[in-house]
Amino acid sequence: MPHMTIEYSANLDACVDMAGLCTLVSRTILETGLFEQGAVRVRAFRAEAYAIADLLPENGFIDMNFRIGKGRSAEEKKRTGEMIFAAVSEYLAALFTTPHFALSLEIREIDAELSWKKNAIHPRLRGK
Repeated sequence: MPHMTIEYSANLDACVDMAGLCTLVSRTILETGLFEQGAVRVRAFRAEAYAIADLLPENGFIDMNFRIGKGRSAEEKKRTGEMIFAAVSEYLAALFTTPHFALSLEIREIDAELSWKKNAIHPRLRGK
């Protein structure tokens, strides 16, 4: 259950290909070798209303929240976060040339007893 939610300020629409960013994040998650392809979800949500720092209209943000199931070591989680953050930072390098952009990533573990799922994609990808 690796689910990445990307929230971003609407003013980034003109300068960031969000579909491309989602694809990059999905590929990077799979490259860790820790997650099954059929479970990976990456989605981006545009924030129309926001107030950032000193309220300049050119201020923008991307906040990534990565929810995963339990079972990975602290080292594996750290390596995963570092891989994702490095890939996204490189993808967004142009935004860091201005003093108006903030990027964040947080990894959260989900309590399996409080999470329900039903997935018809797994059998297809597993060849069953």
